[in-house]
Amino acid sequence: MDQPSNHTTELESTILSSKKSVCVIGAGPSGLVAARELRKEGHMVVLFEQKHDVGGQWLFDPDVDKEDPLGETKFMEVHSSIYNSLRLLSPREIMGYTDFPFLVKEGLGRDTRRFPGHRELWLYLKEFSVHFGIRELIRFNTRVEYVGMLEGSGACGDLGNDLKWVVRSRKLDDDIISSGNGDVNDVDYDLSIDRVERNGEVVEEVFDAVVVGNGQYSYPQLPSIKGMKTWKRKQMHSHVYRIPQPFQNQVVVMVGNSLSAQDISMELAGVAKEVHISSRSQKNFMEGFSKVISKHEKLHLRPQIESLEEDGRVLFVDGSFVVADAILYCTGYKYSFPFLDTKGLVTVDDNRVGPLYHHTFPPLLAPSLSFVGIPRKIIAFPFFESQGKWVAQVLSGKRKLPSPDDMMRSVQEFYRQREADGIPKHETHDIVQFEYADKYADKTGFPHLEEWRKKMCLVALDNSDVHLETYRDSWDDEELLQEALQSPHFTQHIGPITIST
Repeated sequence: MDQPSNHTTELESTILSSKKSVCVIGAGPSGLVAARELRKEGHMVVLFEQKHDVGGQWLFDPDVDKEDPLGETKFMEVHSSIYNSLRLLSPREIMGYTDFPFLVKEGLGRDTRRFPGHRELWLYLKEFSVHFGIRELIRFNTRVEYVGMLEGSGACGDLGNDLKWVVRSRKLDDDIISSGNGDVNDVDYDLSIDRVERNGEVVEEVFDAVVVGNGQYSYPQLPSIKGMKTWKRKQMHSHVYRIPQPFQNQVVVMVGNSLSAQDISMELAGVAKEVHISSRSQKNFMEGFSKVISKHEKLHLRPQIESLEEDGRVLFVDGSFVVADAILYCTGYKYSFPFLDTKGLVTVDDNRVGPLYHHTFPPLLAPSLSFVGIPRKIIAFPFFESQGKWVAQVLSGKRKLPSPDDMMRSVQEFYRQREADGIPKHETHDIVQFEYADKYADKTGFPHLEEWRKKMCLVALDNSDVHLETYRDSWDDEELLQEALQSPHFTQHIGPITIST
């Protein structure tokens, strides 16, 4: 009988070579599902999360005193921009990942509404992380401070495939870290990591690939207004707004008419002396918001701000002014990756992250560097799931990317088409198309969005346009709701989940 060989077979070598050590940054909706898909493909995954639990944006943080009120720091101390009263903009039925529906859960402290508060979605993400065993991959309270290309890697002419990445992380409090997922697919591939990291300690490691999933709603986008730097009264971005009480009996100027601005202005109307809503254009106001402004005597519509004066006056471009106690900027967020050093191969220019092939892979650094969670104005969870699956399968060799030149040509063609359609650069990643999501899904054989999910999304948007104050509690889509609840998305078996709330 032949003696067992000590040499690995060609098949075993192929399996080993296709398994990558992957750093995922951020345990929010995009990072969690990316980590799951990567582990499905057998990769070693370490997920870095700077907070104490999963959720990303949905992990509510009331302690905003530690944050710069305008968010003008390199690393944000407060990641979440969620305010206390926030409820979902979309019904829960369309929110879940494809194989893990966002079910109504009965019990103490649970929110059973179709448009629940933010805590319910955080609990959903926590349940997801438990159900799929993702928590064991996560290093909590650990901030990634540097990601850069390992010197000498990528020297074989195939930069993206040959690259390795240096990752430096800092422990933010005393804790014992024990992570790793052991053997992979019965191959002797020990990935366990056990050590003690102390507060402030910096750890440097090398990974085969990095997936950036640090979110898109943490770094404030601020306007440039004359006198803004010298105005002595309260100025803050909605990133650090949590409750209305600090604005009791104050004259508040709100800049912007975003969805958060609408929510917050209605809330402030109950406590403030006056709320003046300044917007560059008054033509884009939804019917529902116009109704709200007309019925609340404390709400006033104003044009764009001309300047801020040291005596407290806020001057508007039409010559009018108010003496304000506070200015609240609801002006959106910018993409920021303060830890990432790509030697200029990936930049953020007017809120365009690029070049990125289909919002995911930088052509010259793919597939070793990828981004999950960049697109906006989409049904986010299924889209991020399809992104994570694509990244995982490309890294394992199941899927192939075009050549760097072909990817770059595709990116440039996408930019030209957006420009021809009149879409400004800062809206590069605003998808606003179900068709794009379906085409994206085809890259990995991912299912298309269900028709009921698409229709339910549009119905909710139309309802909010007209009935801003009531649409979350009054709707007329019962037939769609029954179609959704009877679909495979909801009837598939999900085992029992027990977590501490």
